[in-house]
Amino acid sequence: MRSTLLTVVTLSATLVSLASAQMQMGNGDPSNSPDPAAYGPQVKQGYERVRAATAAFRKLSAAVAAGYDSTASECYAAPKLGAMGYHHLNRAYVDKTLEIEKPEILLYERLADGSYQLNGVEYIVPYRLWPADSVAPRIMGRELQRADDLKVWYMHMWVWKRNSAGLFASWNPDASCRTPPA
Repeated sequence: MRSTLLTVVTLSATLVSLASAQMQMGNGDPSNSPDPAAYGPQVKQGYERVRAATAAFRKLSAAVAAGYDSTASECYAAPKLGAMGYHHLNRAYVDKTLEIEKPEILLYERLADGSYQLNGVEYIVPYRLWPADSVAPRIMGRELQRADDLKVWYMHMWVWKRNSAGLFASWNPDASCRTPPA
């Protein structure tokens, strides 16, 4: 009787664990969701804050007036992955402090009609300020990723263009790099 009870308790605990894992899988892995709410309240609030802080920067002239570079010579794209876009840096924000309302980089895309569109932001911290062999810097409860070739920690956030690859994905399959019209 005692061994039957132990078996039932063990089996019940196993089933509860499996059900919990299946429920989490059924909810989807938020790491590739474009919906800020999928990542919890800290990210959702951060998303709303960065959108409010960068709304004026949908016009590049406003971003330039706030200290972002007026030009970006290269648009970053990868075959089959999409694009990151043109990176406009605000050098005054490049330090070891991450502030939601002050992203170091604004990500723009040139549209087919020649207009320039703000798609997202990027947070960066150079290795010279936050060594690569230390614990990753965090913002909105999320760790930044390493870019060893660039010697920076980074995190993209697609706040102005939906990204089917995920809110924090490096590449956006719906973004592209176009040359300015002649």
